[in-house]
Amino acid sequence: MKLKLIRFNLIVTLLFLGVWVAGCSPVKAPQESTTESQPTPAVTVAASEPESEDAPPVEPVETQTDEPEPTSTSSTAVEVSAVDEIIASLKGLPLEKFFEQSFSQLVRRYPETITEEGLDQVFGTGNDQLNNLSDSYVRETQALEKAILEILRTYDRDSLPPDQQVSYDVYEWYLGDLVRGHEFMYYDYPVTHFITGVQIQTINFFTDIHPVTNQEQAEDYIVRLSQVDTKFEQLIESLKLRQEAGVVLPKFLIRWTLGDIRAIANAAPRSTPFYTAFVEKVQTLPDVSDEEQQALLEAAEQEIAASVIPAFQTLADTLDQQGAVATDEHGVWKLPNGEAYYQYILSHHTSTDLSPDEIHELGLQEVDRIQAEMSAIFKQLGYPEDESLNSLFGRVLSDSGLIYSQDIVAGYEAIIQEADQKVGAAFDLRPKAEVVVIGVPQGGYYVGPARDGSRPGAFYATQTGSETRFSMPSLAYHEAIPGHHFQIAIAQELDLPGFRTAVGSTAYTEGWALYAELLAYELGFYQDDPYGNLGRLQMELFRAARLVVDTGIHAKGWNFDQAVAYMQEHTGMPPEQVQFEVSRYIAWPGQATAYKIGMLKILEQRQLAMEQLGDQFDLKEFHNVVLGNGSMPLDVLERVVQDYIDSKLAGDS
Repeated sequence: MKLKLIRFNLIVTLLFLGVWVAGCSPVKAPQESTTESQPTPAVTVAASEPESEDAPPVEPVETQTDEPEPTSTSSTAVEVSAVDEIIASLKGLPLEKFFEQSFSQLVRRYPETITEEGLDQVFGTGNDQLNNLSDSYVRETQALEKAILEILRTYDRDSLPPDQQVSYDVYEWYLGDLVRGHEFMYYDYPVTHFITGVQIQTINFFTDIHPVTNQEQAEDYIVRLSQVDTKFEQLIESLKLRQEAGVVLPKFLIRWTLGDIRAIANAAPRSTPFYTAFVEKVQTLPDVSDEEQQALLEAAEQEIAASVIPAFQTLADTLDQQGAVATDEHGVWKLPNGEAYYQYILSHHTSTDLSPDEIHELGLQEVDRIQAEMSAIFKQLGYPEDESLNSLFGRVLSDSGLIYSQDIVAGYEAIIQEADQKVGAAFDLRPKAEVVVIGVPQGGYYVGPARDGSRPGAFYATQTGSETRFSMPSLAYHEAIPGHHFQIAIAQELDLPGFRTAVGSTAYTEGWALYAELLAYELGFYQDDPYGNLGRLQMELFRAARLVVDTGIHAKGWNFDQAVAYMQEHTGMPPEQVQFEVSRYIAWPGQATAYKIGMLKILEQRQLAMEQLGDQFDLKEFHNVVLGNGSMPLDVLERVVQDYIDSKLAGDS
């Protein structure tokens, strides 16, 4: 999965899909804080609810358009003066220049994103600032988003050529989605046990993303270390504003989250990842003397002691305080206006208007269909027909075997290399950027290449313990080739308006990666590997069950145990993985529904093209249409595919 689709984190996520695609595969739960009681075997992880049933809903402020304005329980007014000049400069521009300059203004508000994408030279900015998370700054950004959308709508879409109409549609959906989300600005969880947590993203930014290839960049790293305390002060402000709005991380998730936060809060500076990663980076610097290296390390140690560790300590204290008022109620239905929020977040991630009930029913149907496919393979293997999925996959594991830590990276590299050699039958549009496999303690995600070519795409694979052989191929195809790496790296290389190579919808991004798993099967990658094919089907079943469980938790009042029981019974996955997955859906509502919705839409459009084009259908051409236009909301994808079909039938291509 793409590890960047989160709003207060979310706009950074949506601005650039090229970084952090993660969580596609289930992983084990993190360790809880050692100062908290340990969970019972059936851990009851819950979503937040208001502090009391009488907590007032967050009311929208007065608006002059049909788009909702930001809401707040604080007395801070929306400050627009800082963006007035920007807004004025964007009016009256030719459309292509408006696309470029308006999106550039949005990106400039996120210096970490500029560093991530290697765009500091393009934007003429430095690499020495962290993102501003303050409420006032977020509201300024919201004012800018709303104004840019209003300016966009002054252009006459119908008079535009087809390529600009697509750009208009993508940008309007993107901006409109941001503005619709303003009403719910305090509804997410900015600190969690999952990759969506700002504290986790901050660690990863320093350890994995921040470049240190010369002394200036090393000094930038140190300057940014000195800003962690300010960033966390802003983060804590956002937690308190959410608490006022009735949004607090559930008790069990607070305990899971506190463990890693306290590990840094109680560490010596040299034991933190901020320092150990910096040591590795500095030791590779050219033309830097030993004395200069030592001075850099000492400066970093001082800033970690003065800024980073106190920031984590204060964050831990804040979560302790919120733990006293947190509840174990499940689902966003408990929040003020929670039903409307869930419908919004489903639309945000799926880019459709499907209701929770429709998604739930679709999930039930897909679970039945995929289980029937599995049953046919189990029968071919001679497995008993009356065993549970857990028992049957125990047999699959026993028959296919495990691969252990020292061989995991090489195993994935071999799978990806073979896939790269075979996909030519379905693709003539391929990325220039390479993809590498990096072993980490907890992986299962993809990070896109830097736009300046300084960093390849990377599939981060779990390299501790063991991996089940039967599940490795589908994960490799999903994360790397022909999945996330193909889609994201190709998008970065397209000659399109900048925002179209950067922004996107979860359903398109994750739908493509799940489609890639099926495509690998259709291309014969599993021809002599029934166990790998069962692994593929189990992962698809897992995504279908997500439709049922996510909507069950957030719209139908399911508790944690109900959700775990359903997923374990219907997917055959181990209990500890299922428990963590369910906790993820509670912490990140709606996101997990996007995979299957997006995959089904791509398959629907492929079938439509096959039926309407008949002998003229070309799989490579279809993939060029889907990948060659950047990430799109699904309704725009439908129009793009139909335009391709109409053009083909008219003899234009």
